[in-house]
Amino acid sequence: MLAALTGLGLSTAAGLNAYIPLLVVGLLANFTDQVRLPQEFAWLTNGWVLGIIGVLLLAEFVLDKVPVVDSVNDMIQTVVRPASGGVVFSATEAAARLDGSTWMSHNPWLSWVLGIGIALAVHTMKAATRPVVNATTAGVGAPVVSTVEDAGSLGLSLVAIFLPVLVVVVVAMLAVLAWLATRRIRRRAAQPSLG
Repeated sequence: MLAALTGLGLSTAAGLNAYIPLLVVGLLANFTDQVRLPQEFAWLTNGWVLGIIGVLLLAEFVLDKVPVVDSVNDMIQTVVRPASGGVVFSATEAAARLDGSTWMSHNPWLSWVLGIGIALAVHTMKAATRPVVNATTAGVGAPVVSTVEDAGSLGLSLVAIFLPVLVVVVVAMLAVLAWLATRRIRRRAAQPSLG
């Protein structure tokens, strides 16, 4: 069950930023005993792969903070974030097999589907709200919202690995915050301008 919670947290984080959970899993698997990956996911610990993920993370970090460019980036990320969610959820499931978990190991396809679906749902909400944030704040909100999303992705990735029992609480809090932010943005967009 903890493997599923870890997978939920990591794939949710991937919906916010595809590269942060991949990098966290890869680095922790490479330099600590906290994450153990089986052979089919050993590529996540390769130095070249980690370097490429790091460069992609840097590009994402910059592009996602520029109004309009962030929306173009979100269109591209519609494929990347769900794929990342599938990888990190599946790597978690595969790691659970090492620890003797049986349910997920009997249904290996399910971890891919869940990871892709969760990351896609989070990404879709993120991509749908960003143009509203840009329009209602004249672009000033883009770097703020992007920074919060990046911090959320990093924090959720770490919670998913080190304290997976808290994932449900953190995901619920993110859902409430997203709902409140969406309501506030829609309310602000619906107000007539005073100019």
